[in-house]
Amino acid sequence: MDNYITDISLLDLNKTYSYADYLHWKFKERVELIKGKILKMSPAPNLVHQTVSKNINIILHQYLNGKTCQYFYAPADVVLVDMKKSMQENKDIFTVVQPDLFVVCDLQKIADGKKCVGAPDLVIEILSPGNSQKEMDTKFDLYQEAGVSEYWLVYPEERSINIFVLQEGKYIGLKPFSDGQLLTSTLFPDLKVETGEVFR
Repeated sequence: MDNYITDISLLDLNKTYSYADYLHWKFKERVELIKGKILKMSPAPNLVHQTVSKNINIILHQYLNGKTCQYFYAPADVVLVDMKKSMQENKDIFTVVQPDLFVVCDLQKIADGKKCVGAPDLVIEILSPGNSQKEMDTKFDLYQEAGVSEYWLVYPEERSINIFVLQEGKYIGLKPFSDGQLLTSTLFPDLKVETGEVFR
């Protein structure tokens, strides 16, 4: 029988953990694992965050219906692996994140039905008042390093969306899309979104 850890206070937050450790955690708090370090996630999202997430969910559902690519929403694990290694043992994986929404086109990455292994094609993070700038900086670097092709940062309070596109290993920021503008994805050129629909 597995020995699950049910209280986060039993862990040493200064220690380096792997995905193998993460699979034995069953506590109330949601956490992510960033290069072996535990990152506590913000408290339950507020209703504005949930509404924006639901609206994007609907947009992605309509757009991807009948297409190969699949989309997912939190809580769903994305394990970011060292692609230079041929074997991907749980003990050799040190980063597990739960983006608000993400799209995967290489279905081999979700073959086990439990998680996404490797970088999604598109990641969308919705900022809440509880999201620290440090956390978002960390995620930016992480997604860039992992090879996420397109990264959206959604700001419900400002009703704007920043899109970053990976070019030669570095993110290039597009002009921010504000409420009322038509957002076009670089990765999916036929995905055109009325930003008003995101913040409705």
